[in-house]
Amino acid sequence: MSTAPLVYITGASSGIGQALALRYYRAGYRLALVARREGELRQWAEREGLEASRVAVYGADVRDIASITGAGRACIEAQGLPDVVIANAGISIGIDTAIYDDLEMMRTVYETNNIGMAATFQPFVTPMRARRSGTLVGIASVAGIRGLPGHAAYCSSKAATISYCESLRGELRDVGVKVVTIAPGYVETPLTRRNRYPMPFLMKADAFAERAFRTISAGHSYRVIPWQMALVAKLLRALPNAVFDLALAGRPRKQRQGE
Repeated sequence: MSTAPLVYITGASSGIGQALALRYYRAGYRLALVARREGELRQWAEREGLEASRVAVYGADVRDIASITGAGRACIEAQGLPDVVIANAGISIGIDTAIYDDLEMMRTVYETNNIGMAATFQPFVTPMRARRSGTLVGIASVAGIRGLPGHAAYCSSKAATISYCESLRGELRDVGVKVVTIAPGYVETPLTRRNRYPMPFLMKADAFAERAFRTISAGHSYRVIPWQMALVAKLLRALPNAVFDLALAGRPRKQRQGE
């Protein structure tokens, strides 16, 4: 088995996941890539010219606990225990609490963004603890700092992601396993292209991946990317509710599914 380091990435079939996969590949890592669209992911790897000996693709749905934990165990068996695990898979869909059917959409967001993250990490926690090394990375969002109109499901799920990773970091800090929380601002991906409101400091996915790679390698526990959005995040935290509500007055709501 190769001695090159191994990174495991969910949601690798597009956007941030693909950009992170390429950045780690160029750094000499072996890749364990996970997505529901397994065929598309394999085709992308071939188009990019990635060496087959350094890349393994696992088809799994993070909403299905048996599926995603099974992918993690399959990775360990086939490629060994990863050095870095990045729980990147996530969805962003607007909801309206007044609409009954949107409650099921909220469940879908939580199952993907929260339960899916925990299930992604689960197969690796015990063996990393035994090895006394490894890094678990949770991709959160600046949207987890304050709630935005029409964005209740996504914002609350990402707030939960930040708290979850903080809790996990405390549980693992004495056994050599790092937990890194990355909160992206706006990154140009299929997830953000349909947004109908301004997206300040919009980044290309490869630029985000470069900064995320450096953050993870340095072992920072929490980082907002880009740094300009970190300043915005601090300001948002500090704003009194009345001022925050006034600042968002008239802001377009996040689209619901099908809009």
